[in-house]
Amino acid sequence: MVKVAILGYGTVGSGVFEVLNTNSASIAKRVGEEVQVKYVLDLREFPGDPVEPVLVHDYEVIVNDPEVDIVVETMGGVNPAYPFSKRALEAGKSVCTSNKELVARHGTELMKIAKEKSINYMFEASCGGGIPIIRPINSSLTADEIDEITGILNGTTNYILSKMSSDGSDFADVLKEAQEKGYAEKNPEADVEGYDPCRKIAILSSLAYEQFVDYQDIYTEGITKITATDIKYAKEMGAAVKLLATSRKTEQGIYAMVSPVMIASTHPLYSVNDVFNAIFVHGNMLGDAMFYGSGAGKLPTASAVAGDVVDIAKNLHHTVMMGWKEEKLELLPISQVTSRFFVRVQGVVADVLPAVEAAFGKVETISLPGVEGEFAFVTETMTEEAYKAAAEKVDGIISMIRARF
Repeated sequence: MVKVAILGYGTVGSGVFEVLNTNSASIAKRVGEEVQVKYVLDLREFPGDPVEPVLVHDYEVIVNDPEVDIVVETMGGVNPAYPFSKRALEAGKSVCTSNKELVARHGTELMKIAKEKSINYMFEASCGGGIPIIRPINSSLTADEIDEITGILNGTTNYILSKMSSDGSDFADVLKEAQEKGYAEKNPEADVEGYDPCRKIAILSSLAYEQFVDYQDIYTEGITKITATDIKYAKEMGAAVKLLATSRKTEQGIYAMVSPVMIASTHPLYSVNDVFNAIFVHGNMLGDAMFYGSGAGKLPTASAVAGDVVDIAKNLHHTVMMGWKEEKLELLPISQVTSRFFVRVQGVVADVLPAVEAAFGKVETISLPGVEGEFAFVTETMTEEAYKAAAEKVDGIISMIRARF
């Protein structure tokens, strides 16, 4: 019998407990023996809940019990998730987690300890919730050279942008509605400022390029400055605004960034709406592939965590090779990254266009019916550095969104 301890009985932890118990018979068939939850750690009491018989409040009970083979960390954050995970690994217990912040910060160290102990540290649910993406990159695509990963990796921001597009609402109003529906946290900063997808693309990039990508090196821009007028321009152009997390190999090097991007209707991520997530992968042999599904939620995420439990249970004393080199990958400076740029500017086209084209070269102009005193234009492909230099030469720029047309 394989015995499991779950750290945290919140949304994901309770989901893992439910999955392991509800699907215990099918899981036992896949593993070859029964998988049983022996402990669930939480500071709270849950009178009358099915978890009550296995609930403990002291981590020492778990880490010092030789019967515990697998520790499932679903607490979130870094403390005490990091010291608890590290101690479990050092005690010879495999660990799996849904905690992207922990993996992005300490995954390199924790995987190294697991390898030294001939056990496993797994994190399938850390990047796509219920979407399987870690395992495909780590096993199915190992013969490919991945040269791009682009994803909608945050359901909250995708819901907000989708709702702004369908209703014509302002950001603040949709955010409030998302909080009321439970799609956004009371403090939504990690989502709306792009910190959550930043950590996820760092993990995916580290796996894809087999070298540690530090999330702190990734240029990150959220959606708080996107307005209803921006969305109207996008719709007028047959496009959509999405918060994309991207890493890409270029001839100059590998870059990674998180930012709102205006994408054409032909882009594979254009139709990904509401709270759904999707991850687009391009390989030199595979070509294009896309992974789509629920990026968050109790049972989708718990299902991915339980999948790691099954994988670990089948490889209790054998490390399933995954991870990346410890040395940090030096990313291409954001100034050298190329894109097209959608720009709104004050004034009348006939008056302002000469100055715009003197700075940016040939551009496409867009006027929005009912909106006076401004127009927009889309540049040709240029570097971030070149855009910044050109923008300084034009008065009255209202806003800019990167574009993929």
